[in-house]
Amino acid sequence: MSDPPGGHGADSVFTVATFNLNGIRAARRRGFDEWLASRSPDVVALQELRCPASEIGDFPGYSVAADVGSIAGRNGVAVLTRRPGTAVRTWVTHPPTARGLGEFATHGRYLEVDLADQPITVACLYLPKGGLPAHRQRPGSMRERPDGGQKYERKQRFLAAFGRELDRSRRAALRAGRDFLLAGDLNIAHTQHDVTNWRAARSMDGFLPEDREWFESILGTRRLVDVVRRVHGARPGPLTWWSWAGASFAKDVGWRIDHQLATPRLAACATQVAVDKELSAAQRLSDHAPLVVTYRMHVCSDPA
Repeated sequence: MSDPPGGHGADSVFTVATFNLNGIRAARRRGFDEWLASRSPDVVALQELRCPASEIGDFPGYSVAADVGSIAGRNGVAVLTRRPGTAVRTWVTHPPTARGLGEFATHGRYLEVDLADQPITVACLYLPKGGLPAHRQRPGSMRERPDGGQKYERKQRFLAAFGRELDRSRRAALRAGRDFLLAGDLNIAHTQHDVTNWRAARSMDGFLPEDREWFESILGTRRLVDVVRRVHGARPGPLTWWSWAGASFAKDVGWRIDHQLATPRLAACATQVAVDKELSAAQRLSDHAPLVVTYRMHVCSDPA
């Protein structure tokens, strides 16, 4: 922390980063530790660890809370904090109550940490990547083999159940006197400003009308606020994901699917948003880039 802890104090400033690593071992080989030491965020939400717990490793100056899940080489989430959280909840230790999430509970997709130095619960999410519904699948025009809509239906099941669970988690945090922050890879771009070629993307997974409608449903002036859009404004970007293929990275043709969604009081504290996009494709740590938000608690105001 750059200032003494103690809640929403007059001089309290902290930074939160969210980053889909696309494999923590690969990201560390490519320079993740150097980025972490240089940027030095106070909280880091990580997705797609893709490793067993024994291979996450240590991060000097940080405490690690993680759920690697039960599927070898897939998923996995973690939250790095300056001090150990006062409480850590995974869907294994605290099974979700919303009907429909049981099938995902052991997959390493969700983690909550109550911060020790701010009255905030940070939730880290890796939302399942879906696919196209069966009626949109055209053999020969897809990168993946048609699956009859199975991945699409799995994602929609998750969305329907997680929306209810998210509301309960947010309310529980507020009852405990804590703000709530959801950070992670949601595999959904919300508005046309979040996709470079948004017209073409309307028929793609992650920007389908039903994806965007669900995203809109979890937002609200008394629910959660898209912190990045609030700070950045209604204009294109910032992008956080670019395909490994072709020249997408060099041409800055990508999506914003990495998000920080906060309860209104905390969202009002956000003053700066940055995406730490590497200078060249050869320096990329992942197919995502870290999304970093600065929160200055003295600018907070209670929501109307």
